[in-house]
Amino acid sequence: MKHRVEIVKSSGETVPFSSLRLADSLRHSGADEATVNDILQKVEEELFPGISTREIYNRAYAMLKRKRPVYASKYKLKKAIYELGPTGFPFEKFISTLLQYSGYETRVGEVVKGKCVSHEIDVLARKNGKTFLIECKFHGEEGRNCNVKIPLYIHSRFQDVKSADNGEGAGFSKPDEGWVVTNTRFTQEAVAYGKCAGLYLLSWDYPEDDGIRNRIDRLALYPITVSTLLSQREKHFLLSRDIVLCRQLIKDTFFLDHLGVSENRKSRILKEIEDLCRI
Repeated sequence: MKHRVEIVKSSGETVPFSSLRLADSLRHSGADEATVNDILQKVEEELFPGISTREIYNRAYAMLKRKRPVYASKYKLKKAIYELGPTGFPFEKFISTLLQYSGYETRVGEVVKGKCVSHEIDVLARKNGKTFLIECKFHGEEGRNCNVKIPLYIHSRFQDVKSADNGEGAGFSKPDEGWVVTNTRFTQEAVAYGKCAGLYLLSWDYPEDDGIRNRIDRLALYPITVSTLLSQREKHFLLSRDIVLCRQLIKDTFFLDHLGVSENRKSRILKEIEDLCRI
């Protein structure tokens, strides 16, 4: 870039356009250097002061989709997580399924008795003899970060459940650790409180190199919403049937028949998600 161009983030904040950041996100999609450089050049030529990050994303996404759909699918991963809304329940199912592929036993939406009151827990997980109480904070809009109020509230729920005399007869043992999971980011104050209170925080990019994005890429556990070929109606139908991962649709292709998808289109959809799930 010859001149500094100010762009507008989803939060409304104005920041300088970063060609390095865009290039990194394109590389993360699996695109080769020639494709990265070509898209970067075209985006830079069309920049203007005040352009939104959403518009920049849309342009890069459209070019990637023309090059190779699987690149576009990985590039839209963050947006695909937002598409798990609006209720947040599919996000809870997604986190539960993500943990299952890492060896956890999980249950979603369990009501557990605390010392003072009962609590509906988003995800209860168990691994290596330890029990984890996991609360998910889903944001359906970009630019909304998870502030300190969320871990404060969840820590109080964790302490109430931990203080209760539930016993193994209730099918639940005292939690060893409380988790806060969000699809956006934590503020610095939220991270500081989480560390001090002994909560495990998991967000889009936290912990560093082990956030939601890293876990999805490492295990190739992409949500069904990354598909560039499925319509919104079809995605909502699959989510309502607890098909939250591309891997699940590969195993249960009869759902596409139920949707009335033609054989030709079915073949293209499965090719797209099979390419994505290769690790």
